[in-house]
Amino acid sequence: EPQNSIPIGQVLPGTSAYVLDANLQLVPVGVPGELHLGGSRLARGYLNQPALTAEKFIADPFSSKPSSRLYKTGDLVCYRANGQLEFLGRIDKQVKVRGFRIELGEIENCLNQHPKVAQSVLVLREDQAGQKRLVAYVVPRR
Repeated sequence: EPQNSIPIGQVLPGTSAYVLDANLQLVPVGVPGELHLGGSRLARGYLNQPALTAEKFIADPFSSKPSSRLYKTGDLVCYRANGQLEFLGRIDKQVKVRGFRIELGEIENCLNQHPKVAQSVLVLREDQAGQKRLVAYVVPRR
């Protein structure tokens, strides 16, 4: 296993996990793909966010039940030969700070709407171990 490997374990009972490519096809052991979760433990969607629910909770192509859904986690993972899932990173710009998942792009879009901001980029910094913070860099509009 790689030295920086981050194992995330195995699937809980009542849950299904699939590592899929962009075409929702299963990838072989050792090949990176997005983690998709399904099963009886899966939530029905996001509260009062139908567009986000439609984007992240997709029809389960591996189930014969038409109401079955898979949740697109956004986590880049791969299966190891021992059956363990290994976390490789994110496929989007989402980060986690103090237990909260944050979409960096949403904050950047908000900053870019300010009349004095031409462009912005948001990054997660951890100058001291365990002390994560968001930092915005902006290019002022002239």
